[in-house]
Amino acid sequence: MTDTVQLRPYQREQMVDPVRERLRNGVSRVVVQGPTGCGKRYIFNYMATEAARRGKRVMIVVHRHELLQQASRGLDEVRAQHGLIAAGHTMTHDRIQVASVQTLVKRLDRIPEPQLLIFDECHHAAAGSWRKIIDAWPNAKMIGLTATPCRLDGKGLDDIFEDLVIGPSIRELIDGGHLADYRVYAPPIGQGGIDTSGIKTRAGDYAKDQLAAAVDKPTITGDAVQHYLRLCSGRRAIVFCVSIDHSKHVAASFRNAGVRAEHLDGGDSMQRRERVIAAFARGEVKVLSAVDLFQEGLDIPGAEAAIILRPTQSLGMYLQMVGRVLRAAEGKDKAIILDHANCVLRHGLPDDDREWTLQGRKKRKGKQDEAVPPVRQCPNCYACHAPAPTCPACCHVYESQGRAPEQQDGELQEVDPEELRRQRRAAEKKAKTREDLRALAEARGYKNPDKWAEHVVRGREKKRQRIAEEQVRGHSQHRPGRAA
Repeated sequence: MTDTVQLRPYQREQMVDPVRERLRNGVSRVVVQGPTGCGKRYIFNYMATEAARRGKRVMIVVHRHELLQQASRGLDEVRAQHGLIAAGHTMTHDRIQVASVQTLVKRLDRIPEPQLLIFDECHHAAAGSWRKIIDAWPNAKMIGLTATPCRLDGKGLDDIFEDLVIGPSIRELIDGGHLADYRVYAPPIGQGGIDTSGIKTRAGDYAKDQLAAAVDKPTITGDAVQHYLRLCSGRRAIVFCVSIDHSKHVAASFRNAGVRAEHLDGGDSMQRRERVIAAFARGEVKVLSAVDLFQEGLDIPGAEAAIILRPTQSLGMYLQMVGRVLRAAEGKDKAIILDHANCVLRHGLPDDDREWTLQGRKKRKGKQDEAVPPVRQCPNCYACHAPAPTCPACCHVYESQGRAPEQQDGELQEVDPEELRRQRRAAEKKAKTREDLRALAEARGYKNPDKWAEHVVRGREKKRQRIAEEQVRGHSQHRPGRAA
């Protein structure tokens, strides 16, 4: 027996119903984009159980053991019979199967083709093992779910999927109480933070070996510990690191400061990973330090702060990192983001509006320049904002318009979201031509600069046309009539 999965209104209206409409209209491969924490697990559980009720075979594909267990627990909650295709599990004949991509690709010749194929974290679908699964079952309907439908290497998903359904925005979910609001702290512009100058780019992001050498330093690690103690002491925090050694050093530094911290990586046994995560959820472990383990999909109960020690050129990776701590929880006021890597200044705020597309980005020659917008920092309350004679946060009046306030090197200060948005809008206004807009889009790391520039230009043309029409109507309404 299977219970009905209860969907929230936005999950049904903005995600499930549009997918059904597309499938009815002949589209067979659809991506559903929804922010981290929007409940994609409930959505694919609903789709899987409804298809199984109609006698369909369903395959849910995930790429990590923790995600496989998480999906299985969700199906157990609604009493949906299912099998697990993974190392150590015996194959069953249940209509719903949850499969590890690594195991599934080895058993394709022994498994009948499903009618519905669901990919969790489907931005991986262009990878070799995923493509083997897709090519093996060409007649299956395919639904992919992801918070970030973009790949680090720039490859698009449009050669695999046919259409994209856009779910609710992060800001919509925050305002609706489904996600936690946040505060973000970053180094002052041009001061502190992690220096990425001189680090080469490989496969769309910083070269890992060079990046690890740049970030794995006692001064940076010690700075991260001190900022945690100052800004969010006692909160459960996830630290995003570059390498295993880097993560181990970070965990050790926290322990030396009296904070219970644990390092985890893919080489740990499943039992240890589950045990440490459970201790973190209970609050016994305050800091989890890891590399490439918690970025995607995994719900880490109780995570209240993100400490970013991993610079990245990838918007997708940045949003996955901050998304880990935006999940709403009882007693959680605001998530804290300590961005030592200057990601927020490169990619924008977590809840900025973004244009998602299935198309890949064009490769660019040379290294992409860092986007460093003009930001002034108040010496009184340390709020960051666009240049102004007074601080918008505390009304502090600056002594001199021409002299920047003194700041302590390396100290993270709170970023004012509204001021950062205003400064980004101001930069867009200064970009008058398509070429200017495209250059701005490239500096911000947008995946399709040409399309974004064209979108802005069309919006400006429509606005000018609307103003002209209103002026014509206003002129005709005020035109004096004939005398009787």
